[in-house]
Amino acid sequence: MADWIKRFAIAGKRALVTGASKGIGFETCKVLADAGADIAAVARNQSGLAEVASAVEGLGRKCLTIEADLGDPATPARVARQALAAFGTIDILVNNAGMALIEPLTDLSIADWDTTLAVNLRAPFLLARELVPKMIAQRSGKIVNVSSQAGVIAIEGHGAYCASKGGINMLTKVMAVEWGRHNIQANAVCPNVILTAMGTQVWSAPEKRDPQIAKTPAGRFGQPVEVADMILYLASPASDFVCGETLMIDGGFTAA
Repeated sequence: MADWIKRFAIAGKRALVTGASKGIGFETCKVLADAGADIAAVARNQSGLAEVASAVEGLGRKCLTIEADLGDPATPARVARQALAAFGTIDILVNNAGMALIEPLTDLSIADWDTTLAVNLRAPFLLARELVPKMIAQRSGKIVNVSSQAGVIAIEGHGAYCASKGGINMLTKVMAVEWGRHNIQANAVCPNVILTAMGTQVWSAPEKRDPQIAKTPAGRFGQPVEVADMILYLASPASDFVCGETLMIDGGFTAA
Protein backbone atom coordinates (compact mmCIF):
# COMPACT_ATOMS: atom_id res chain seq x y z
CA MET A 1 0.00 0.00 0.00
CA ALA A 2 1.34 3.45 -0.92
CA ASP A 3 2.29 5.67 2.01
CA TRP A 4 -0.27 8.35 1.14
CA ILE A 5 -3.04 5.75 1.20
CA LYS A 6 -1.90 4.58 4.63
CA ARG A 7 -2.11 8.14 5.93
CA PHE A 8 -5.79 8.35 4.94
CA ALA A 9 -6.75 4.78 5.88
CA ILE A 10 -8.63 3.94 9.09
CA ALA A 11 -8.57 0.16 8.82
CA GLY A 12 -9.51 -1.54 12.08
CA LYS A 13 -10.90 1.65 13.67
CA ARG A 14 -14.35 1.90 15.19
CA ALA A 15 -16.47 4.95 14.45
CA LEU A 16 -19.70 6.15 16.04
CA VAL A 17 -21.79 8.36 13.77
CA THR A 18 -24.97 10.11 14.92
CA GLY A 19 -27.72 11.17 12.55
CA ALA A 20 -26.61 8.15 10.54
CA SER A 21 -29.83 7.21 8.79
CA LYS A 22 -29.79 9.90 6.09
CA GLY A 23 -27.91 12.74 4.45
CA ILE A 24 -24.41 13.59 5.62
CA GLY A 25 -24.51 10.94 8.35
CA PHE A 26 -25.44 8.14 5.95
CA GLU A 27 -22.73 9.19 3.50
CA THR A 28 -20.19 9.45 6.32
CA CYS A 29 -20.92 5.91 7.44
CA LYS A 30 -20.28 4.65 3.90
CA VAL A 31 -17.08 6.67 3.42
CA LEU A 32 -15.60 5.64 6.78
CA ALA A 33 -16.51 2.01 6.19
CA ASP A 34 -14.97 2.13 2.72
CA ALA A 35 -11.76 3.39 4.37
CA GLY A 36 -11.76 0.41 6.75
CA ALA A 37 -13.75 1.35 9.87
CA ASP A 38 -16.48 -0.57 11.64
CA ILE A 39 -19.49 1.63 12.32
CA ALA A 40 -21.88 2.26 15.21
CA ALA A 41 -24.75 4.04 13.45
CA VAL A 42 -27.08 6.09 15.66
CA ALA A 43 -30.40 7.57 14.55
CA ARG A 44 -34.10 7.76 15.34
CA ASN A 45 -35.23 6.16 12.07
CA GLN A 46 -35.21 2.37 12.26
CA SER A 47 -35.71 1.78 8.54
CA GLY A 48 -32.93 4.24 7.72
CA LEU A 49 -30.63 2.42 10.13
CA ALA A 50 -31.38 -0.85 8.34
CA GLU A 51 -30.35 0.80 5.06
CA VAL A 52 -27.08 2.14 6.43
CA ALA A 53 -26.28 -1.24 7.98
CA SER A 54 -26.79 -2.89 4.59
CA ALA A 55 -24.51 -0.31 2.94
CA VAL A 56 -21.74 -0.67 5.54
CA GLU A 57 -21.88 -4.46 5.60
CA GLY A 58 -21.83 -4.45 1.81
CA LEU A 59 -18.40 -2.82 2.11
CA GLY A 60 -17.22 -5.67 4.32
CA ARG A 61 -17.37 -3.85 7.66
CA LYS A 62 -19.39 -4.44 10.82
CA CYS A 63 -22.32 -2.15 11.59
CA LEU A 64 -24.00 -1.80 14.98
CA THR A 65 -27.29 0.11 14.77
CA ILE A 66 -28.62 2.04 17.75
CA GLU A 67 -32.07 3.61 17.64
CA ALA A 68 -32.01 6.70 19.83
CA ASP A 69 -33.46 10.17 20.35
CA LEU A 70 -30.45 12.24 21.43
CA GLY A 71 -32.67 15.03 22.71
CA ASP A 72 -33.30 12.93 25.83
CA PRO A 73 -30.56 13.79 28.35
CA ALA A 74 -30.13 10.15 29.41
CA THR A 75 -29.80 8.80 25.87
CA PRO A 76 -26.17 9.73 24.97
CA ALA A 77 -24.84 7.72 27.91
CA ARG A 78 -26.96 4.72 26.89
CA VAL A 79 -25.73 5.00 23.29
CA ALA A 80 -22.12 5.15 24.46
CA ARG A 81 -22.56 2.10 26.69
CA GLN A 82 -24.06 0.08 23.83
CA ALA A 83 -21.26 1.05 21.45
CA LEU A 84 -18.53 0.32 23.98
CA ALA A 85 -20.10 -3.03 24.88
CA ALA A 86 -20.07 -4.02 21.21
CA PHE A 87 -16.70 -2.63 20.13
CA GLY A 88 -14.67 -2.19 23.33
CA THR A 89 -13.70 1.34 22.36
CA ILE A 90 -14.71 4.04 19.90
CA ASP A 91 -11.76 5.56 18.04
CA ILE A 92 -13.75 8.09 16.00
CA LEU A 93 -16.80 10.06 17.16
CA VAL A 94 -18.77 11.95 14.51
CA ASN A 95 -21.41 14.18 16.11
CA ASN A 96 -23.61 14.75 13.09
CA ALA A 97 -27.20 14.61 14.41
CA GLY A 98 -28.85 18.01 14.29
CA MET A 99 -32.10 19.86 13.90
CA ALA A 100 -33.27 23.32 12.88
CA LEU A 101 -36.54 24.94 13.94
CA ILE A 102 -36.89 28.10 11.85
CA GLU A 103 -38.55 30.98 13.70
CA PRO A 104 -37.80 34.67 14.26
CA LEU A 105 -36.45 35.40 17.72
CA THR A 106 -39.65 37.13 18.82
CA ASP A 107 -41.63 33.95 18.09
CA LEU A 108 -39.06 31.40 19.27
CA SER A 109 -40.51 29.34 22.11
CA ILE A 110 -38.54 28.12 25.10
CA ALA A 111 -39.41 24.55 24.14
CA ASP A 112 -38.00 24.93 20.62
CA TRP A 113 -34.88 26.68 21.95
CA ASP A 114 -34.28 23.91 24.50
CA THR A 115 -34.93 21.11 21.99
CA THR A 116 -32.52 22.58 19.45
CA LEU A 117 -29.70 23.03 21.95
CA ALA A 118 -30.33 19.62 23.48
CA VAL A 119 -29.77 17.81 20.18
CA ASN A 120 -27.21 20.10 18.55
CA LEU A 121 -25.02 21.00 21.53
CA ARG A 122 -25.77 19.01 24.69
CA ALA A 123 -25.78 15.57 23.04
CA PRO A 124 -22.33 15.99 21.41
CA PHE A 125 -20.90 17.04 24.77
CA LEU A 126 -22.47 14.10 26.60
CA LEU A 127 -21.41 11.55 24.01
CA ALA A 128 -17.84 12.82 23.99
CA ARG A 129 -17.72 12.85 27.78
CA GLU A 130 -18.73 9.16 27.85
CA LEU A 131 -16.37 8.00 25.08
CA VAL A 132 -13.26 10.06 25.75
CA PRO A 133 -11.98 8.13 28.81
CA LYS A 134 -11.29 5.11 26.59
CA MET A 135 -9.59 7.38 24.04
CA ILE A 136 -7.43 8.83 26.79
CA ALA A 137 -6.51 5.34 27.99
CA GLN A 138 -5.37 4.31 24.51
CA ARG A 139 -3.81 7.74 23.82
CA SER A 140 -5.59 8.28 20.54
CA GLY A 141 -8.95 9.46 19.31
CA LYS A 142 -10.74 11.62 16.77
CA ILE A 143 -13.80 13.78 17.34
CA VAL A 144 -15.50 15.48 14.41
CA ASN A 145 -18.41 17.78 15.21
CA VAL A 146 -20.66 18.58 12.24
CA SER A 147 -21.44 22.24 12.69
CA SER A 148 -22.60 24.71 10.03
CA GLN A 149 -21.70 28.01 8.43
CA ALA A 150 -24.61 29.17 10.62
CA GLY A 151 -22.20 28.81 13.52
CA VAL A 152 -19.99 31.47 11.96
CA ILE A 153 -22.45 33.88 10.31
CA ALA A 154 -25.93 34.93 11.39
CA ILE A 155 -28.94 33.70 9.41
CA GLU A 156 -32.35 35.27 9.85
CA GLY A 157 -34.86 32.99 11.54
CA HIS A 158 -32.14 30.63 12.76
CA GLY A 159 -31.56 32.03 16.25
CA ALA A 160 -31.52 28.74 18.16
CA TYR A 161 -29.72 26.91 15.34
CA CYS A 162 -27.01 29.56 15.02
CA ALA A 163 -26.54 29.63 18.78
CA SER A 164 -26.21 25.85 18.93
CA LYS A 165 -23.71 25.72 16.07
CA GLY A 166 -21.69 28.64 17.42
CA GLY A 167 -21.66 26.75 20.70
CA ILE A 168 -20.43 23.51 19.11
CA ASN A 169 -17.61 25.43 17.43
CA MET A 170 -16.41 26.76 20.77
CA LEU A 171 -16.99 23.42 22.51
CA THR A 172 -14.75 21.86 19.86
CA LYS A 173 -11.96 24.24 20.79
CA VAL A 174 -12.29 23.41 24.48
CA MET A 175 -12.21 19.70 23.63
CA ALA A 176 -8.97 20.33 21.73
CA VAL A 177 -7.44 22.28 24.61
CA GLU A 178 -8.36 19.71 27.26
CA TRP A 179 -7.86 16.48 25.28
CA GLY A 180 -5.19 17.34 22.73
CA ARG A 181 -2.48 16.42 25.24
CA HIS A 182 -3.84 12.86 25.13
CA ASN A 183 -3.40 12.65 21.34
CA ILE A 184 -7.11 13.27 20.74
CA GLN A 185 -7.89 15.62 17.88
CA ALA A 186 -11.24 17.45 17.98
CA ASN A 187 -12.36 19.51 14.99
CA ALA A 188 -15.59 20.88 13.51
CA VAL A 189 -16.77 21.08 9.91
CA CYS A 190 -19.08 23.90 8.86
CA PRO A 191 -21.03 23.20 5.65
CA ASN A 192 -23.06 25.56 3.49
CA VAL A 193 -26.27 24.14 2.01
CA ILE A 194 -25.70 20.46 1.23
CA LEU A 195 -27.97 18.68 -1.23
CA THR A 196 -29.24 15.92 0.97
CA ALA A 197 -32.83 14.86 0.32
CA MET A 198 -33.97 17.47 2.84
CA GLY A 199 -31.59 20.13 1.51
CA THR A 200 -32.86 19.57 -2.02
CA GLN A 201 -36.47 19.90 -0.87
CA VAL A 202 -35.89 23.03 1.23
CA TRP A 203 -33.74 24.86 -1.34
CA SER A 204 -35.40 23.78 -4.60
CA ALA A 205 -37.51 26.93 -5.07
CA PRO A 206 -35.59 29.33 -7.37
CA GLU A 207 -36.48 32.37 -5.28
CA LYS A 208 -34.72 30.80 -2.31
CA ARG A 209 -32.00 28.87 -4.12
CA ASP A 210 -30.72 31.47 -6.58
CA PRO A 211 -29.79 34.26 -4.08
CA GLN A 212 -27.86 31.76 -1.93
CA ILE A 213 -25.95 30.39 -4.92
CA ALA A 214 -25.25 33.92 -6.12
CA LYS A 215 -23.44 34.58 -2.81
CA THR A 216 -21.39 31.38 -3.15
CA PRO A 217 -18.21 31.77 -5.24
CA ALA A 218 -18.33 28.10 -6.24
CA GLY A 219 -21.69 28.78 -7.87
CA ARG A 220 -23.41 25.70 -6.47
CA PHE A 221 -24.44 23.87 -3.32
CA GLY A 222 -22.44 21.00 -1.83
CA GLN A 223 -22.89 17.24 -2.01
CA PRO A 224 -22.99 14.98 1.08
CA VAL A 225 -19.88 13.08 -0.01
CA GLU A 226 -17.88 16.33 0.01
CA VAL A 227 -18.57 16.71 3.72
CA ALA A 228 -17.99 13.00 4.36
CA ASP A 229 -14.61 13.17 2.63
CA MET A 230 -13.52 16.01 4.92
CA ILE A 231 -14.70 13.97 7.90
CA LEU A 232 -12.59 11.06 6.66
CA TYR A 233 -9.55 13.33 6.49
CA LEU A 234 -10.16 14.52 10.06
CA ALA A 235 -10.67 10.91 11.20
CA SER A 236 -7.44 9.71 9.59
CA PRO A 237 -3.76 9.90 10.59
CA ALA A 238 -3.28 12.51 7.85
CA SER A 239 -4.86 15.12 10.15
CA ASP A 240 -2.99 14.29 13.37
CA PHE A 241 -1.67 17.87 13.69
CA VAL A 242 -5.06 19.47 12.96
CA CYS A 243 -6.77 20.16 16.27
CA GLY A 244 -9.36 22.67 17.45
CA GLU A 245 -10.23 23.91 13.96
CA THR A 246 -13.58 24.90 12.45
CA LEU A 247 -13.23 24.02 8.77
CA MET A 248 -15.58 25.68 6.30
CA ILE A 249 -17.09 23.53 3.55
CA ASP A 250 -19.08 26.30 1.97
CA GLY A 251 -17.87 26.93 -1.58
CA GLY A 252 -16.33 30.19 -0.45
CA PHE A 253 -19.57 31.66 0.97
CA THR A 254 -18.00 33.07 4.13
CA ALA A 255 -14.95 34.33 2.24
CA ALA A 256 -16.98 36.46 -0.17
